Amino acid sequence: MPKKTLYELTKTVRSKNASVDHITFDVIFSDQAVYEYVRDNRLVTEEDIAALYDIPLEKINVFVYFDPAKALKFTLSRPQPSGGPGEGDVYGAQQYAPLFDVELSIPESLAD
Repeated sequence: MPKKTLYELTKTVRSKNASVDHITFDVIFSDQAVYEYVRDNRLVTEEDIAALYDIPLEKINVFVYFDPAKALKFTLSRPQPSGGPGEGDVYGAQQYAPLFDVELSIPESLAD
């Protein structure tokens, strides 16, 4: 099966503050069939996100495939409160970049 990055399979990948202590992520797929394949085969899991962001699973507060939006949505506890000393992204808007390079194996029929 060919590999495609999330960047290639999605129309939107974003992060933003969910509160002073949380960052929420939206991974919105371009194609319904691709979304359903990723969801049904659990190609992205809580464990994958924990490994990608080098955090314990307990730091993932929400992880859900949200069908009405063709989206994977998850929320992480921030390592430091937004705007706190040493915190480098007050709005949480720059935390999505590692998701772009996540590679998923998908059937040839969905790879186009």
